[in-house]
Amino acid sequence: SIAVGIVAILVSHNLSRAALHWALLSVSLLNCLLSTACSVGLALAIALTMHSRGMHLVVGCNSSALPADARAAIATNDCPFNTTRIYDTALALWFPSMVLAAAEAVLSGRCCLVALIFRGIGPCARSYSKEQV
Repeated sequence: SIAVGIVAILVSHNLSRAALHWALLSVSLLNCLLSTACSVGLALAIALTMHSRGMHLVVGCNSSALPADARAAIATNDCPFNTTRIYDTALALWFPSMVLAAAEAVLSGRCCLVALIFRGIGPCARSYSKEQV
């Protein structure tokens, strides 16, 4: 995302350089795909965690004292981590991360569209070149 922003700034200051247009297109397309995959993965993780009521989060605990709900405190030392707030903490971190990854994907898609317009590719390219003339 940072690379896309840097290349977009460079393109805005050097509108006539074709190499920067292609760099913006490739970097923004790659970032759009990665951000989309990240947001889909986080949405899947949130759905699976909510469906299992957080039991997949405490699978690493080798204890027979695991409760049916991951939000309940586990009174054992067999877990390598503190299990008391893992469900709430995971969801509290995953929701904003998913929203930010989706916003990244949208903004990278817009940068990709701008690069296509600058190169004269796509449906908006003809109207943009007419406006410039």
